[in-house]
Amino acid sequence: MSSTTAIGIDIGGTGIKGAVVDLSTGALLSDRVKLPTPKGGRPQDIIETTRQLLATVSAGTGEMPIGVCFPAVVKHGHTMSAANVSDKWIGLAAEKLFEKGLGVPIHFVNDADAAGYAESTFGAAKGVDGVVLLTTLGTGIGTALINDGALVPNTEFGHLDIDGVDYETRAAFSAKERDNLSWEKWASRLQKYYSTLESLFTPDLFIVGGGVSKHHENFLPLLHLNTRIIPAVHRNNAGILGAAALAVKHAPVSA
Repeated sequence: MSSTTAIGIDIGGTGIKGAVVDLSTGALLSDRVKLPTPKGGRPQDIIETTRQLLATVSAGTGEMPIGVCFPAVVKHGHTMSAANVSDKWIGLAAEKLFEKGLGVPIHFVNDADAAGYAESTFGAAKGVDGVVLLTTLGTGIGTALINDGALVPNTEFGHLDIDGVDYETRAAFSAKERDNLSWEKWASRLQKYYSTLESLFTPDLFIVGGGVSKHHENFLPLLHLNTRIIPAVHRNNAGILGAAALAVKHAPVSA
C-alpha cells in the first residue's frame, strides 16, 4: 500500500509553519516552512501568510488533503475564541474564509487538539489507556484531553483561573521569556499549574509539547507530581502532523 500524504499547517501566535507529511510513518516529507505570524494576528493577514506558505509547501506535489490547525476553540468551522491572535477571529466562519483565501478545501481544527491527535496516533500517547493530558507550552498553553485513545475536543485548560489570573499568562513559555525566569523559577509556576490539573483530572499521563519541550531535561525533572510527565515525541511538529492526519481522516470518500 502506498503511503498516504497530506499537508499540515500549524498557525500559532508567533509563527505559521507547514510541511508535507507521510501518514504511514508520521515523518515530514518536505522541509518545514515557517513564516512569522503577522503582527496583530488579523484574519486577512494570517490567511494571506498561510496562502504564501501553502504555495511553497505544495509546489510540485499535486493535490492532497490539507489540514490547518489554529489557536482557538473550533466549532463547526467557526473560531469561537482567540488566543494570542486578533479578537476579530471570535465568531468567524474561519474554515470557509481559509478555503476562499487558499482556493482549496481544508480540514480546520484547534491547534492543541491536532497535537494531541498526533501524539495519540504516532507518539507518546499511542496505545496508552486511560486519561492523557497533553499541554503545549508556547506563546500560551494549549491542552488536549485523550481518553482511551479518543480525543475530547476544545479543552481550554491553559486558561484555568489560578491565584486569580488566567494561568497561561504566568506559566506559558512566553511568560518565562517575558519575566526572564530561570528554569527553576519557571518550574515552580509549572508545578502549581500541573498540580492543579492533577487534582482536577487525576490523569494517567501528562505529555508536554511545544518548542520548549526539546529542552525538557531542564524543567521536567524539577516537577514533583504523582502522574508521570514526559515530553511529546513530535515536539513542535505535532500540530503539523495532527492537522495533516485529521485532514485525511475527515476527507470525503471518493466513489
